Amino acid sequence: MRLAKHLAHAGVASRRAAETLIVAGRVRVDGELVRDPARDVDERNRVEVDGQPLGGPEPRVVYAVHKPVGVLSTARDTHGRPTVVELIPDEPRRLYPVGRLDADSSGLILLTNDGALAQRLTHPRYEVPRTYRARLAGGPVGERALRSLRAGVTLEDGPTAPAQVRRVGGGGDELEVTIREGRNRQVRRMCAAVGHHVLALRRVAFGPLRLGALQPGAHRRLGEAELRKLSESGEPPARGSEAPSDPTAGATGGLLARASEGASDPRTGEAGRAL
Repeated sequence: MRLAKHLAHAGVASRRAAETLIVAGRVRVDGELVRDPARDVDERNRVEVDGQPLGGPEPRVVYAVHKPVGVLSTARDTHGRPTVVELIPDEPRRLYPVGRLDADSSGLILLTNDGALAQRLTHPRYEVPRTYRARLAGGPVGERALRSLRAGVTLEDGPTAPAQVRRVGGGGDELEVTIREGRNRQVRRMCAAVGHHVLALRRVAFGPLRLGALQPGAHRRLGEAELRKLSESGEPPARGSEAPSDPTAGATGGLLARASEGASDPRTGEAGRAL
C-alpha cells in the first residue's frame, strides 16, 4: 500500500494532506525519513509521524444520515455553513460523505472513514442505484413524460441511461426515480427536461439501504450485515445480468426496511455528484 494511503487509512489525514506531511519530512518508515508518498508499506513496517508511531488502520465505520435541507454534503465549509459531518459530533474518526446531495435536497447520505468503499459506491462503473422521491410542479405527470424518463432523456451533457420511474402518492405530482448514474443535479434536470420543475427532492435509498424512519438530522451507525450488503453493491455488475426491477428487493430490517409507499414527505473528501 502507498504510504500516503496508509496514513489516510490510519486516520492521520486525508490522502492529499498525508502527501504534504510526507514531502515535508514529517514521516519515517522503520526509522528512515521518507519523502515519497508512493513508498510501499505494509503492516510489518513501523511508520511514525512527527516521532509518534501509528497504531494501525482505523476500524471501518459507516453512518447513515438523514441530511436536512440547507445542510451541505461536505466535510467542511469555508463560509461556516452547516455540514453533514457536523451532524455526528461525537465521532472521533475523520469522516467524509459518500457522494453528495444538493443543499436544497434532503434524505439519505452515507458518511465513512473508508475511502476505498466510498470510491466503489460512487464510481460509475459499479452502477450503484440511488432512489429519490421528487415532488413536481406543473400538475400531474403524464404517461409521455414517464416514458421519456424511463427510456432516458437528452441533457446538455448527453443522454441519460434508462431510469426506473413510478408515481407515488395520490396526486400524480410525486415520482420515485431510481438512477445508476451520478451526474450533477441529474434528477432535477431530468424532470425539467420533461416539463416539470422539482419542488422538493429527497433521497430514500442508496444501494440496498433505505432511509426508512430516520428523522431529518438523525444518524445511525451501520451494522455488520448492512456493511456486507453495501460492500456487495460496490462490486462490478455481472456481465449479461439484469438490474433488479425493484432496488429494495431483498432488503430487510433497520435501514434495509422498505419505506411506506405513502410517505409525503473526500480535502472535503466527497466523491460523486450532487443530485
